[in-house]
Amino acid sequence: MAKKSIVARQAKREKMVAKYAAKREALKAEGNYSALDLLPKNASPVRLKNRCQLTGRSRGYMRHFGLSRLMFRDMALAGKIPGVTKASW
Repeated sequence: MAKKSIVARQAKREKMVAKYAAKREALKAEGNYSALDLLPKNASPVRLKNRCQLTGRSRGYMRHFGLSRLMFRDMALAGKIPGVTKASW
């Protein structure tokens, strides 16, 4: 599991990106890049990282499920993800 500080930092960035999204789009449409530079760094959506919703793990993230590969495997084997079964042939 990721450190709580890392998960909290990610949540803070997500809030800041949402807060400045409209302003960022307006400045981009105007082409006012000097004002865009004055916005906080964490307001940029590029600084967001995909993280597992359960553990906060950033590596092995499966976008379709919003989980890391480890949590996906555990939940799939436990039957907690509808429509996902273990392959056998």
